[in-house]
Amino acid sequence: EVQMLEETFTNVPQVDLSTTLDLTDWDKPQAFADVPSNAYYADAVQWAVEQGIATGTSARTFSPDEPCTRAQVVTFIWRALGLDELSSRSTENPFRDVPSNAYYRDPVLWAAENGITTGTSATTFSPDDACTRAQVVTFLWRTDFPPKYYDAGQSFRDVRVSDYYWYPVQWAVERNITTGTSASTFSPNETCTRAQVVTFLYRDFA
Repeated sequence: EVQMLEETFTNVPQVDLSTTLDLTDWDKPQAFADVPSNAYYADAVQWAVEQGIATGTSARTFSPDEPCTRAQVVTFIWRALGLDELSSRSTENPFRDVPSNAYYRDPVLWAAENGITTGTSATTFSPDDACTRAQVVTFLWRTDFPPKYYDAGQSFRDVRVSDYYWYPVQWAVERNITTGTSASTFSPNETCTRAQVVTFLYRDFA
């Protein structure tokens, strides 16, 4: 049993209470120096960090314009869905470039097991390769099971009906996940940046 003792302190320095502290940012999540408050992706980055979906590339940077890798994308999606290591039933790893101790191992095995991705070959996932805009919306489309097929919708001149990402792009437009890079282009083969990926996720899951 601990006894509480009442003590009297002397020679305590005086505190100047006239100083006003700025507490406006104390209740905000981690602030990144490279994420301006007026950036189109600012809310998405804040949401992703608050939800534990993404972290910065350092304590003060998010690197919004850096390419988002395949490992990062499937990990972000996995976290956005609230999944954990138990989500994958597979005990075997078919990808020789996905180490057992990699942060993305469980997300990648889950994605492969559930048809979100088949890898870049039967034995490789290429986790450090940059993800294209077409690949990201296709991954997202496949998580919305059963797949939704929209034929009528936004027609981008760089997205053809024969492309594997035709339905995913139509779905993403229908869900207001993307509006394209212009009124007539989607730029499917452009690298998807970290800012774009968290924005897609924010519009899909938030």
